[in-house]
Amino acid sequence: MARIVMKFGGTSVGDCDRIKNVARRVKKEFEAGNQVAVVVSAMSGVTNQLVDYCRQIAPLHDAREYDVVVSTGEQVTIGLLAIALRELGLRARSWTGWQVPIRTDDAHGKARIESIETEELLAAMEGGQIAVVAGFQGIGPENRITTLGRGGSDTSAVALAAALDADRCDIYTDVDGVYTTDPRIVVKARKLDKISYEEMLELASVGAKVLQTRSVEMAMKHRVRVQVLSSFEEKPGTLVCDEDEIVEKELVSGIAYSRDEAKITVIKVPDRPGIAASVFGPLADANVNVDMIVQNVSEDGRFTDLTFTVSRADFDRAIALLNEKKGELGYERLMTDNNVVKVSVIGMGMRSHAGVAQKMFSTLAEKGINIQVISTSEIKVSVLLGEDYTELAVRALHSAYGLDAQ
Repeated sequence: MARIVMKFGGTSVGDCDRIKNVARRVKKEFEAGNQVAVVVSAMSGVTNQLVDYCRQIAPLHDAREYDVVVSTGEQVTIGLLAIALRELGLRARSWTGWQVPIRTDDAHGKARIESIETEELLAAMEGGQIAVVAGFQGIGPENRITTLGRGGSDTSAVALAAALDADRCDIYTDVDGVYTTDPRIVVKARKLDKISYEEMLELASVGAKVLQTRSVEMAMKHRVRVQVLSSFEEKPGTLVCDEDEIVEKELVSGIAYSRDEAKITVIKVPDRPGIAASVFGPLADANVNVDMIVQNVSEDGRFTDLTFTVSRADFDRAIALLNEKKGELGYERLMTDNNVVKVSVIGMGMRSHAGVAQKMFSTLAEKGINIQVISTSEIKVSVLLGEDYTELAVRALHSAYGLDAQ
């Protein structure tokens, strides 16, 4: 008997027919002899509507009450799915985050899970009951309902799988696995049978939308095997697992891209110790996440240009902060561009093979694509390009690294 956590996202439970379909999927897993816990999101579109209600009442609303409102979407879904399972003759019970309980910190709207008390849940599952658990939510230190931020149901599912010592966490979505790149751009994109935690984390962090970054971090930390599957088709998915489980490692596993980028260049900042901290400190204090960074020092060594990227959502806030600090920083002017895209090449093989970055640069040069910024990690090379070159760059790189399906 295996212990399985199944997670279904908003599109998978988008209406009553889809919830009945999920119930049939769960029944099949349960009748295979497994203990099953199911984690669900709100029905598609519901959370957005609840967020909008809060904004209509008060644009600067109390984050604690906001969590009370937006967490109700999952409460509806767990009740409906439990009803659907009971209609199929199964024993099922719904559990909200506070009933489990899933304990979090008090960062309302973006809380982090601190612990999960599984005694009651395990007793129910070992007694033959299917546990239907609300994703995205928990309970804070003052017994207030908390939510984990958008996409938090994936994190809920992986955390629950870790706490239950589950054999696997199956995440059902509207795609049937992890592909070498976006199939909407490259028709020859291949579905991967397996991908390592590290590669999946890099893909998620640079634009791949299949899994939420925090859920992959948690899976890697607790070594939870995660399988990505389609809610709508009976097809093999992609297993996210330890590197040791992958016998034949690809040089490059995938090409990812992110359009959520904006570039800022601070021109002619005095080149003195601490200037980078003076520029980036206020941005960090304002929760503006800085990604790629390049520094160019002038020939005489007196000035430097600092180029960096932020998300488009943070772009206006970052500009306002830098304008406010202009007198203190002493820079000449700002140059900005929000028509950029980050394209990344990811693969475990980079650790042991030279020339991966060189192939990326030469492939883009052959297509006449100018590279604006470069950043690297142990298994990733990212470049910033003009947004108009997104499709051309992704297709060219996918072919250059031999990822096209035969």
